[in-house]
Amino acid sequence: MGNRAAVRHLVDLLMTVALVLLMAYFLTDQEIHEWLGAGMLVLFVIHHILNFKWLKALDRGKYTPFRVLQTALVLLVLLCMLGSMLSGIWMSRYVFDFLPTQGHMGLARTAHLLCAYWGFLLLSAHLGLHWGIMLGAARKAAGGKPPAPARTAVLRVLACGISGYGVYAFFKHHIPDYLFLRSHFVFFDYEQPPALYFLDLLAMMGLCIALSHYLGRAISSSWGSSRPVDR
Repeated sequence: MGNRAAVRHLVDLLMTVALVLLMAYFLTDQEIHEWLGAGMLVLFVIHHILNFKWLKALDRGKYTPFRVLQTALVLLVLLCMLGSMLSGIWMSRYVFDFLPTQGHMGLARTAHLLCAYWGFLLLSAHLGLHWGIMLGAARKAAGGKPPAPARTAVLRVLACGISGYGVYAFFKHHIPDYLFLRSHFVFFDYEQPPALYFLDLLAMMGLCIALSHYLGRAISSSWGSSRPVDR
């Protein structure tokens, strides 16, 4: 793995960690949440700088079904991230409190809620489209041995278990209410152990990763679409 690829994977890992911590905002102080958001903004910019070659090639080549799916997902993630960051900056009381923002706090909170939850799911799905690349990198780091059938079966059963629990966590935390603004206020059970809440978040991420990963594989095999090297 080249240095650039290693940096790219490190940035993606840090973004994933920051995403989970940001979604657990009930468990952090407001100021910490804002600093995490600022860090996510920096990582987001670095991520796009590292993938600038991919961005420049958007108007080139043939758009296969897989590429259409990937590009649409990237654009939706971009919209959610921009909406989440701009609304977060508007409401900031610590990191960006020097900016002359005032008024329309209700609109900013609604936009932040909507973009945060859609962004969480879409970013997880975006990660799923590149799961094969990540597995390949992990396999290469482990010596490049081909996957054993028994290990593959165990991993698939584990993925099914995580996805099943992810469905349960999805409805347990009333996520559809926030995605479609049926509720403008987020309910959080403070009696729930923090570790269990993080487990729920990771399970929901796992569900989105599995769905997009296998959807991407199905599209690639059905339409003969080539998968991208990286993004």
